Amino acid sequence: MLPEKIKQTILDEISKTEESIEEYKEVTKPIAPDVAIGRISRMDAINNKSVAEAGLRQAQIKLKNLYQVLSQIGHKGFGICLKCNQPIPLGRILIRPQSLLCVYCAE
Repeated sequence: MLPEKIKQTILDEISKTEESIEEYKEVTKPIAPDVAIGRISRMDAINNKSVAEAGLRQAQIKLKNLYQVLSQIGHKGFGICLKCNQPIPLGRILIRPQSLLCVYCAE
């Protein structure tokens, strides 16, 4: 039962992350120079685009980690910290299913 709950949590998080990535991709499209916005507004748009690009990169890393964790379900290494080889607490797996490290190694 528990592995199914973990798997469903991961699948739900994958779905949310894929949606976020699509939203970030929409926001990070280039701003056409002929769009009539003021100089300050253009600077704000460029700044917002940079923030969205950082969010996009983080979401892509998260998605990659989620798929990695999903592929490990049922294998010996599932739920084991990549750094210290100790078990990752179940609560952390359920809250942050993309976690590849335990709390101590992640700090």
